[in-house]
Amino acid sequence: MIDQVPLAVVVALTLVGFAAGWIDAVVGGGGVLQLPALLIGLPSSTAVPTVSGTNKLSSIAGTFAASATYVRRVRIAWPTALLVVVFAYAGSTLGARLVTFMPRVAFTPVIIVAVAAVGLYTWRRPQLGQTTHLRHAGRASHWLLAVALGAVCGVWDGLVGPGTGIFLVIGFAALLGYGFLEATAMSKLANLATNAAALLVLGTQGHVLWGVGACMAAANLTGGLLGSHMAITRGNRFIRQVLLLVIVGVEAKLLYDLARLVWA
Repeated sequence: MIDQVPLAVVVALTLVGFAAGWIDAVVGGGGVLQLPALLIGLPSSTAVPTVSGTNKLSSIAGTFAASATYVRRVRIAWPTALLVVVFAYAGSTLGARLVTFMPRVAFTPVIIVAVAAVGLYTWRRPQLGQTTHLRHAGRASHWLLAVALGAVCGVWDGLVGPGTGIFLVIGFAALLGYGFLEATAMSKLANLATNAAALLVLGTQGHVLWGVGACMAAANLTGGLLGSHMAITRGNRFIRQVLLLVIVGVEAKLLYDLARLVWA
């Protein structure tokens, strides 16, 4: 056993890590698959911060692999990307420190509405993200929106996690006007920063199962490499299609979780 987790469970979590890495590399949202799998697979006595920390260890591997691929092959608007990264890191640090105090269930109704709104907005605008038409370029509003995008998504990722990548992609596309491929590339950099910040906080507090997390991280990295290559090869239309499918899956999962809470 690894970290006192049965081998069969470790294998199952590793397979989930691969799928989550692929989804995250294309559009984000892999945490919706990976985090519940950890909650189910790990012993019931596992503390919530430890589940979150192990999830971050796995996620950061795939995000790093995807980020490296995108940086080599996609044009990055570095001033905007780095601004989002800095505030995403700061926001995630804050969120990770709050994770032991904030009840996550309180966020479920809010995120259900937010994900539904993002899905409807994307579906009703077939041209969204297909090309780059920058908004607020050269104006203070561009930088303020970048700061807000990084800070809000950073806090969410450190505190809860699932859905962060989707919100970053849509933020870069809808708020700032980037095509989906560029938006996904920059969202990976921001997501890498949020994962690193949360892992640093939770890891130094002892909230990581390093053995389980390492197995999942290797699979997540492989999925991240495959997903990023597919996204670059197939382009904006492919990313939009996967994004809509992932949003439907995220919404279904969140509604299921809410129904269980209401009917429990």
